[in-house]
Amino acid sequence: MYFDGATRHDGASARLVFVSQEKYVFTHSFVLTQLCSTNMAEYRALILGPQMAIEMGVKDLDIYDDSQLVIKQFLEEYEVKKDNLVSYHKYALRLLDKFKIIKLQHVPRSSNRMTDALVNFVATLALGAEESMNVPICSRWVVAPLDEELQ
Repeated sequence: MYFDGATRHDGASARLVFVSQEKYVFTHSFVLTQLCSTNMAEYRALILGPQMAIEMGVKDLDIYDDSQLVIKQFLEEYEVKKDNLVSYHKYALRLLDKFKIIKLQHVPRSSNRMTDALVNFVATLALGAEESMNVPICSRWVVAPLDEELQ
């Protein structure tokens, strides 16, 4: 799973690319309804990805991201210092514990351009020039209260 969270002047987003062992590619892009920092968008993407992988029945997951900060925080090479990221970090750790094998790796931004291009390309192919799509949006907390147990 490759993931990326971004914050721009027009809003925040989370993008995921799953590549199966058979080389099937599944892309997902989410608009985050709340303005947030880039690091918070990265964490939200890191949470959405494993949640989806668990729902798909994935047992082993390799995770790649271009955020050195986020990956090194999960590898315990960096401390999570921002109060607004602590609950995301704890929740993501609980999700990652659900996998039999988990691997986290930092991908330099220059190497992550392929993921960015792939997500944008697939989004472009999804609809023709004259087509539009209505997508129902529901509000959902990305991070459940910490006192709730994961199912």
